[in-house]
Amino acid sequence: MAETIHIYHTNDLHSHFGNWPSIHAFLAERKQWHEEMGDFCLILDIGDHVDRSHPFTEGTAGKGNVKLLNEAGYDAVTIGNNEGITLSKEELDELYRDADFDIILSNLIAENGERPDWAKPYKIIRTPEGKRIGLVGATAEFTPFYERLGWKVTAARDSILQAVEEVKAETDFIVCLSHLGIREDELLAESCPEIDLILGAHTHHIFHEGKEIGNVLLGAAGKFGAYLGHVIIEEDLKKKKAYLIETEKLENPDENYDQKLREHGKELMRDAVFYNDAALKAEWFKESEMAQLFGKAMIEFSGADCALFNAGLFMQDMPLGEITRYDFHQMLPHPINPCMIELSGAELKEIYLQSMNAEWPQLELKGLGFRGAVFGKMIRTGMDLDNHQLYINGHIADSDQIYKLITLDMFTFGYFFPEFKRSAKTYFMPEFIRDVFSGYFSRNMVR
Repeated sequence: MAETIHIYHTNDLHSHFGNWPSIHAFLAERKQWHEEMGDFCLILDIGDHVDRSHPFTEGTAGKGNVKLLNEAGYDAVTIGNNEGITLSKEELDELYRDADFDIILSNLIAENGERPDWAKPYKIIRTPEGKRIGLVGATAEFTPFYERLGWKVTAARDSILQAVEEVKAETDFIVCLSHLGIREDELLAESCPEIDLILGAHTHHIFHEGKEIGNVLLGAAGKFGAYLGHVIIEEDLKKKKAYLIETEKLENPDENYDQKLREHGKELMRDAVFYNDAALKAEWFKESEMAQLFGKAMIEFSGADCALFNAGLFMQDMPLGEITRYDFHQMLPHPINPCMIELSGAELKEIYLQSMNAEWPQLELKGLGFRGAVFGKMIRTGMDLDNHQLYINGHIADSDQIYKLITLDMFTFGYFFPEFKRSAKTYFMPEFIRDVFSGYFSRNMVR
């Protein structure tokens, strides 16, 4: 009887560990079962397993996630943008040092042009019956972010096509680990029919029974570990089908697993930043002392003229007493970097007017690095509008003068302020906004 190949895949877990015990136990059982039946099993992750909004991931710099993947028997992964651009270059270089699996990544190189020693552009795996499975993979091109961190990210589709060209003569079946998003996967399937299976990620899309484009099968398992993907390849590689397993319906051997990891992360981040002699309240829909201090912190850090951000960032109050790194993480869990944008006085006035959108405060924002609930009130530090006249730090703004605005990287993707996408800007990396805020307090020792 011909060998059947089983491929299990996860993507975009984003450190949502509630269902991880179910996934782990299920994969261990299935792998043993398939091996006993004489079949072959591969377990793959398609990136964004790491998310620094979780205290366990933050406290371990992502290495805790790698340990979980090791324990669950993963064979190969590719990276997502959360591994690639929310860790410093040094942290990413260290992330996979203890990995028991391969990292398949064809489009990331160091500034000197060398591929990192932890990544491979492709890998060929032989099954017990001699079938040759080629793995290729790439990640999304967040070019300016990678450049600020000391990396070069190359064109993903081109790098995959090159990897396929190199392995196709030596393989019987090619699997692409694609952290590129649904549209790129569709284009890749159309442009590279030599690929047999594309496992997708990044845009959190779901294919309950896969999607076929020509002879290429696409699989995708959504986000947060809600689904586990399973692809079955049989009849001497001629037949392939995909489906999803809902992890909530699996037996969970440890319902308190996520809380245990959170407590572990808290313990790892218990180092004190400063002592606070008066509590500060997080307000989402009005001005607050916390918000104004955050604005001052952003300006001091960057040397900007003014600051613009949303109050929905603040997830917890700042308590009285000793404030730890964990406390700052809980206040600002978002993997968001500061960004300085250069604008004329006239452009800055237009931005101010746009920021007065009455619908934004109640907006339930998802993605863009934001890990909160609602957008909240727009807070402006160092700029005011009075009688249709813009003031910067108490002085009338010159329409032609260039000013420096410090804001959030999530505003630079064009969804809220299209002008930001076109403007000259500088991303501050690897610092997150919580690092800016905690650094301000540790230096100034204010409340």
